[in-house]
Amino acid sequence: MNLRTVRIILWVPLILFLIFVATFATGLIKPESKIIPSKMVGKPLPQFALPSGAPGMEGLSSADFAKGEPRLLNVFASWCVPCAAEAPQLEQLAAAGVKIEAIAIRDRPQDVAGFLQRWGNPYQRIGSDTQSSVQIAMGSAGVPETFVVDGKGIIRHQHIGEIRPEDVPAILAAVKAAQ
Repeated sequence: MNLRTVRIILWVPLILFLIFVATFATGLIKPESKIIPSKMVGKPLPQFALPSGAPGMEGLSSADFAKGEPRLLNVFASWCVPCAAEAPQLEQLAAAGVKIEAIAIRDRPQDVAGFLQRWGNPYQRIGSDTQSSVQIAMGSAGVPETFVVDGKGIIRHQHIGEIRPEDVPAILAAVKAAQ
């Protein structure tokens, strides 16, 4: 082999690597979709009965969601910073007439009470899921997450992450569609 051929052969792995990196980076910068489809949408809530997650509030069970009205199920925690950030939007949804239930994840009732006192309480009931067993059964990977559940207990929509002001119209539309 001559020197020129050897130089070209040495550059081939680098060029292939750069093509791979460019392809991968393009997918990260401009993904096909930013929505993660949930496997639970269209399926019933898993069966559960949780004790109260905050003093003076009722616990929560899956049977509460089969009473004919759509509602939100917000999975949150008092120690969750994005949960505090979404509190004004949950208050806005409650003021618009949306019924909101909650599951407090890996939390203590006194901490949940402090969270509600500081950030507001849009919830009708709060269940305590200290082991995250219901959260995992619902396919929820973190907090906050919000599910639209129809009046028969079927999950119709899942919102991953905090609810931002620009998300409120889509959530209201999902609740309306669940009627």
